[in-house]
Amino acid sequence: MITGKEFKDYILLDAGDKEKIESWNGIILRRPDPMAIWPKTKEDIWDKYDAIYHRSDKGGGNWEYHKRLKEYWTLNFRDLTFKVSPTNFKHTGLFPEQSANWEFIYDKISNDPRDDIKILNLFAYTGAATMVASRAGAKEVVHVDAAKGMVEWAKENMELSHLQDNTIRFIVDDCLKFIKREYRRGHKYHGIIMDPPSYGRGPNGEIFRFEDKINELLMEAVKILDDDPLFLIVSSYTTGYSSTVLTNVMNHHMKDFLDRGKVYSDELGIMIEGKDIALPCGLTTRWVRND
Repeated sequence: MITGKEFKDYILLDAGDKEKIESWNGIILRRPDPMAIWPKTKEDIWDKYDAIYHRSDKGGGNWEYHKRLKEYWTLNFRDLTFKVSPTNFKHTGLFPEQSANWEFIYDKISNDPRDDIKILNLFAYTGAATMVASRAGAKEVVHVDAAKGMVEWAKENMELSHLQDNTIRFIVDDCLKFIKREYRRGHKYHGIIMDPPSYGRGPNGEIFRFEDKINELLMEAVKILDDDPLFLIVSSYTTGYSSTVLTNVMNHHMKDFLDRGKVYSDELGIMIEGKDIALPCGLTTRWVRND
């Protein structure tokens, strides 16, 4: 399992009985988590939350607040600042387990001597990985997501992180259609990050299912990789697929690059504070260039 080490403003206080309780820079949120099927271990903290999310039998859910919270607040990762706000879909605008990938992305870009690094972030959500890549020294980062509201949120994170003078292109589009156009334009990228949903809809109602689209996505993404790329990263929250499955998929599509790098997959996770217990939070698969 891969866990982040440097996201100090987020703490997983406990998890169990299909719930988790977390500190987001001092704001305590309690949310459902279907992976946490073991018993809770810190019974004394579970009623000490500022907000709790109740899932509805009809889908979705709602937040119940024990104290009035600001519309949003911020968390820091290294010298970046990200906006956090509870949404109607349980999320907050950040996936803390992705900090393991943020650390990887930052280190790979910042240690590369080239000054023309271009990064593409697909299904880019609120742009944490976009900001990390830009701060690490990428000459250009292209941020693509089908949801206009998430792209606007990402722009706020750019402003909060004081990256508005860097070259970041924000695009609202279907990710697969976008990379096909990039291939026709002859554009290339040194690194590609993608975090496709299990199920989603594009800006024009296009239906996306991970298992139906991941092969086409990777096939097209490989076409726009630079001849000397840094990495290609795929994260997945789709249940039912093991890391071996994603390794096999990545190895197939990166077969022409396996002499220059390697593929590895693992669970993403978050350690529970003070416990030798990790909460699994999906998978990540990386092709990374040999050092």
